[in-house]
Amino acid sequence: MFKAVVKTIALLVILFVMLYVGMYNTHAIDFHFPIAGTTDKTPLHAPAALVYFGVFAVGVLAGTILTVGDSRKKTSGASKER
Repeated sequence: MFKAVVKTIALLVILFVMLYVGMYNTHAIDFHFPIAGTTDKTPLHAPAALVYFGVFAVGVLAGTILTVGDSRKKTSGASKER
């Protein structure tokens, strides 16, 4: 239970930081990401907060996928031992 409360508080802090960044970075930027290929020639022109949110969302999704993949391995290993 305590672990869930700590994780919830951490998530709220991260969301507050995102809100804070979004409030103060309203100007448009050119986002270059040469590895992707398409943004190297024609960069994305979007508000800074939107680009920040997109990068954050990709990171959260990647972290979730890695966490879920890790828990499945632990569960299958524990069931084999029984």
